[in-house]
Amino acid sequence: MPFNIQKIRNDFPILSRKVNGYPLVYLDNAATSQKPQQVIDCIVDYYSNYNANIHRGVHTLSQEATDAYEVARHKIQTHFNAKEAYEIIFTAGTTHGINLVANGFSEILEKGDEIIVSAMEHHSNIVPWQMLCEKTGAILKVIPMNEEGSLVIEEYEKLLSNKVKLVFVNHISNALGTINPIAEIIEKAHKVGAAALIDGAQSCSHIKPDLQKLDVDFYVTSAHKMCGPTGVGILYMKEKWGNRLPPYQGGGEMIAEVTFEKTTYAGLPHKFEAGTPNICGGIAFGAAIDYLNAIGFEAIEKHENELLKYATEQLLEIEGLKIYGTGPDKTSVVSFNIEGIHPYDIGTIVDKLGIAVRTGHHCAQPIMDFYKIPGTVRASFAFYNTLEEVDALVNAVKKAKMMLS
Repeated sequence: MPFNIQKIRNDFPILSRKVNGYPLVYLDNAATSQKPQQVIDCIVDYYSNYNANIHRGVHTLSQEATDAYEVARHKIQTHFNAKEAYEIIFTAGTTHGINLVANGFSEILEKGDEIIVSAMEHHSNIVPWQMLCEKTGAILKVIPMNEEGSLVIEEYEKLLSNKVKLVFVNHISNALGTINPIAEIIEKAHKVGAAALIDGAQSCSHIKPDLQKLDVDFYVTSAHKMCGPTGVGILYMKEKWGNRLPPYQGGGEMIAEVTFEKTTYAGLPHKFEAGTPNICGGIAFGAAIDYLNAIGFEAIEKHENELLKYATEQLLEIEGLKIYGTGPDKTSVVSFNIEGIHPYDIGTIVDKLGIAVRTGHHCAQPIMDFYKIPGTVRASFAFYNTLEEVDALVNAVKKAKMMLS
């Protein structure tokens, strides 16, 4: 459908509210996106009309809920171009998916094996691997980044050897907006026999990854950054790894047969989906996928790039303002500081003017340590934001600077 920004904004009830007497300008989309009425209606419809547990009941409500949940799985498979629907595992979110994989590899890695992460990872893609190394004796190595906020691929190549078993990189940096060259990173990992996991939490609201084309082994993301609900996400796992890795949790649904002597496990995806899942969340995730595809990712990318370009130009006119993350490939995130002013103070003042931004290290403390700063102000834009909202941000930052200087 044609990209109609006002029609799109009308789909989001929260965008019409006021904060501190000012119209809400929501620029914290990298933390979580807002939800359109279509997704909200889907959630209400589930609990109002066919709430039941799935996969276990012969009654009508259970069958309806099961069908809706599995239809959502197929929608997600199609959207990401996974080869099989059973390679899509529902999780509680990106962090859950990463820990699921880390737990599985704890049974595979040996002392002296190596795993690689990048210098611009979210804590959820650092801490699980540190825990894994402590448990197995594996060695963690880091792809360095440069001043513009891009990974140094030449140094990545030097880290690769037949000792490397796993490579983990985010698709897009949540703190800088940098789009990493994941196709190249995956291909180079495979050449030395290593598996590759991509953290897509920040990318999937902006671009549409083709998992078969990427030939990635694992890909994780969360619904709540894609206009869906919190508490649900997916882990794409190539079938060969799904058959090899042990279950993450034991319980109902993930079994084939249970006796007191021995339990055998179900096949994919149920092997990794123990217990009652977030049924409504999975169904609503499917509704969010439908909504985003109806707008179209080409239109989304075009509009967000316009916002990024305009915001970058306008903010850089403020004396003393520095943007972090200036690489050639970026999405709609502007992370900045003003000389001599703490980012928290700026965030507090712009909030009083109705503008929601994020301040701090954004769960990416190593990036802040690299730049030797306490954190940044991060404005992250979505397809429902406008150029007028960018103007409101710029004016608010100017006011904050005047008050704090």
